[in-house]
Amino acid sequence: MQFYRHGLSSADAKGIAEVLDTPFLTSGGVGKKVEAQLCEFFGQTHALLVNSWTNGALAAILAMDIGPGDEVIVPAQTFIATANMVELVGAKPVFVDVDPETLLMTPELTAKAVTKNTKLVIPVHMYGQMCDMKGLRAALPKSVRILEDCAHCFEGTRDGEPPGKHSDLAIYSFYATKNVTCGEGGAIVTSDEDLFGKLQQTRLHGMSAIAADRFKSGQYRHWDMARLGVKANLPDLLAALLPNQIATIRERLPARTALSDRYRDAFANLPIRLAKLDKGSVSAEHLFPIHVKPAQRDAAIAALNEAGVPVTVNYRSVPTLTYYREKYGFTPASFPVSYEWGEGEITLPLWPGMPDADIEQVIATVKDKVVKLVR
Repeated sequence: MQFYRHGLSSADAKGIAEVLDTPFLTSGGVGKKVEAQLCEFFGQTHALLVNSWTNGALAAILAMDIGPGDEVIVPAQTFIATANMVELVGAKPVFVDVDPETLLMTPELTAKAVTKNTKLVIPVHMYGQMCDMKGLRAALPKSVRILEDCAHCFEGTRDGEPPGKHSDLAIYSFYATKNVTCGEGGAIVTSDEDLFGKLQQTRLHGMSAIAADRFKSGQYRHWDMARLGVKANLPDLLAALLPNQIATIRERLPARTALSDRYRDAFANLPIRLAKLDKGSVSAEHLFPIHVKPAQRDAAIAALNEAGVPVTVNYRSVPTLTYYREKYGFTPASFPVSYEWGEGEITLPLWPGMPDADIEQVIATVKDKVVKLVR
């Protein structure tokens, strides 16, 4: 059994072969077409492809001139990259706990964490379900910007709206296990004209023109560097894998939803916790987590593995990881909801095309092996 299987095949190599037949392998015409496709998909005016969510977020934080002395609010329950990018620019990550049922950042808890030094909030659409972005924007001062972490939520919506409608920008991931993937990569989407102009520079060392523009019309153009940036652009070789996936992503969502619903129905009356879906949310169903008593989590993982079911953990509470614990003095009691969930979370296999026999094996193993451990 596989934990995950991407939907790409040798047929997708055609786009890469077409790029190889051109003289330009890095960011160029193919990427620009994908960026236009992303703008149309999300109803935004600008998009920039990046080589990872992480570097895209770093480029965005640099473009917003956030640094030492500034505070950025992030959820305690997330992947480490969300907080690490704040640390890397010298700003301070201010963690907030999450809702115990949805595992999402809430407007109420976020608003309580705002200080005079707060410059940015990074809500995370965990497991594919969107945070209450409209409520979050209303709860924050207008001076505080919002960067949506959409690594899990490409095709998700809330009250009919996709990410990006109530924030300054949204950043997506095209990592190997994501619903839309090119192995490594991501995208920044925004309608903020000024921010977009700065992002064009911070995405590529702070340079005023990318390679494709420097050699436009066969003539070299001089470039300048007005601000600090990183190397975050995505090459056309990888961008070539994206157009068909973006065009068909909503058609593929029902398969993910059906599998998730099958798990939910099977586990509904068992002594394990599931993340709650809010009314009005259409989850991207990126991951399917279950939660058991923390003291039994490792034994449950071992039982699943011994039965041939591969699993992982997404994620432990960031403030209690060694770096953040030692630097800021956090304890499990600092963010109890995130800590409790992170210590008992197990992510089950979930991917379109997963064989029916494998699905039944996962369900049977949870019922027969895991439940016996946690009763």
